[in-house]
Amino acid sequence: MSSQNKKKKKLTIIEAFSGIGSQHQALKNIGIDYDIVATIEWDMNAVFAYDIIHHGKQDVSELMSLTKDEIIDELIKLCISVNGKNPASRLSLNYYSLEALRSILSAFKRTNNLGSITQVKADYFPNDIDVLTYSFPCQNLSACGAWHGYMTGIDKIQKNQSNMIWEIGRILEEQKSLKKNLPKYLLMENVKNITYKVNLDNFEEWKKFLLNLGYINKTFELDALNFGVPQHRKRAFMISTLNDENEHSEKISSYLTSKKIKTIDDKLLLNYLKLDYTNAVYSKEAQTSNPNNTKSREKIFNENDLIYDGNKIKQPYIKTITTKQDRHPNSGVIVYDSLRKDKAQFRYLTPRECFLLMGFPESAFNALLDNNVKVKNDNNLLTIEKLYRLAGNSIVVNILEDIFNQIYQYI
Repeated sequence: MSSQNKKKKKLTIIEAFSGIGSQHQALKNIGIDYDIVATIEWDMNAVFAYDIIHHGKQDVSELMSLTKDEIIDELIKLCISVNGKNPASRLSLNYYSLEALRSILSAFKRTNNLGSITQVKADYFPNDIDVLTYSFPCQNLSACGAWHGYMTGIDKIQKNQSNMIWEIGRILEEQKSLKKNLPKYLLMENVKNITYKVNLDNFEEWKKFLLNLGYINKTFELDALNFGVPQHRKRAFMISTLNDENEHSEKISSYLTSKKIKTIDDKLLLNYLKLDYTNAVYSKEAQTSNPNNTKSREKIFNENDLIYDGNKIKQPYIKTITTKQDRHPNSGVIVYDSLRKDKAQFRYLTPRECFLLMGFPESAFNALLDNNVKVKNDNNLLTIEKLYRLAGNSIVVNILEDIFNQIYQYI
């Protein structure tokens, strides 16, 4: 059969710890045929955002007959979380309006989200999966986590968030015991600290576990700067391929680690910053990201990178976007002439700018604002603080585009 007549394969994906769907966005961008057969995420804010970004405006008509208690019953079964840290209680969910709860349950259904990974069984998965992605929580691996005394890594005996990686192991073992085909590729992403000495023994244990299942592991550190994004964000990625795909793994690894961009043009960052304050939306967001004029905020201004001085870009890229900007250190500050005397003369990156710098289109961010739901009274489900957290916990889409392109070629 000629290459022209050969039917192209549909790439089947499961996104574990799916967040707002960087993987999904990357697959859309590169234009290949794919099917997200399931997602796994317990943070209901992330699931709602994922749904809106990738599926658009909701239709909750099929849920209108359900009472508030019935909706809460379904959400509790999924072991969801309202904050990404602890399981939601009936009391905490009861705080939310019926409208918000409908939207949250609708999001879980539309994204085929299986809820907390601790509740997921191997028989929930179809038999033929090409790629299983897992970007598990980094709290117990990151430098920020170490600052707060959370540096327990992925040690199996620790009861922490980062050892959720072993839930992936449990599911893979269950698949094998059920004589189901294992995913052809596993794609891991996390902070680069996972490869550092303090975590290396546990990481090697994880790789050995996968090796015993038949996977060949290739680990590499990738920086968003090398993929055309003006953000200095280094992350550890690992592609695990079944033994018969070893040649593919070598080629993919060689391609990705050869990506080098020596310079980032200053003008590139201007495409991501929203500095036109004649635009009412951008102006309002800038004001919201303009902190009070206090000693602690003065220190943030003096000790973090100056991105824009009011006239020109001062450096071609920003530091890593984290889950907060009103902190030290942060991604950088922008000179901003506030009209209020009690406000500092600078601002942080806005949530919109953070989403753009993570590789999401502006239309995705606008969709979140346009479809936000009221939790209670005038409070939105997706607050500014949550939008920052969703962006900071995400993966730079541009890197995933290259990875999926390579995997798709060889599959």
